[in-house]
Amino acid sequence: MSVFSRTYDQLMSPLEAVSFRKVRREIAQDATGRVLEIGAGTGLNFPFYAKAKSVDAVEPDPEMGRQSFARIREASVPIRLFAAGAEALPFPDGRFDTVIATLVFCTIPEPERALREIRRVAKPGARFVLFEHVRMPSRPLAALQKKLTPAWSKIADGCRLDRDTAQLVREAGISVRRLDSFAGGLFIRMECIIP
Repeated sequence: MSVFSRTYDQLMSPLEAVSFRKVRREIAQDATGRVLEIGAGTGLNFPFYAKAKSVDAVEPDPEMGRQSFARIREASVPIRLFAAGAEALPFPDGRFDTVIATLVFCTIPEPERALREIRRVAKPGARFVLFEHVRMPSRPLAALQKKLTPAWSKIADGCRLDRDTAQLVREAGISVRRLDSFAGGLFIRMECIIP
């Protein structure tokens, strides 16, 4: 069990209070039908699902999964948690109407493979919504992110500060309907459609 897993909620609480909780609420409240959540972590999105028929959530970190149990019990929609990574999703083809990923693509070891899996398990026309921190558009800041990533990755369970998630999504052939950036391009929210 890593220190990062044990202390994630505590470390994130200032950011959650200022803005992340609002973004999570907006994303989860709009999720409909059968929902897949990638990298559910400690279940911070779970209280906000309101319109979903059901939520299947994957989380490879056992400690984070355990921490999500209380939020699963309190959720207003059925939530099932699977101990799995995004690169090998334990679901049949074309199952999900909505896919949610919040602050997780930075840590997925093989994001291209994860995006192929998302395309496989989502229905054609399914919504795919991401909220991520990404490589910044400013060259000096992107260079700083690249320099810090090796050390940060060791501390934060593989998190990459310099990942260009928006470009990876486009390269996977997923249609980006809307992309909003925050904090000078450090964070993005993407509304996508699975082809």
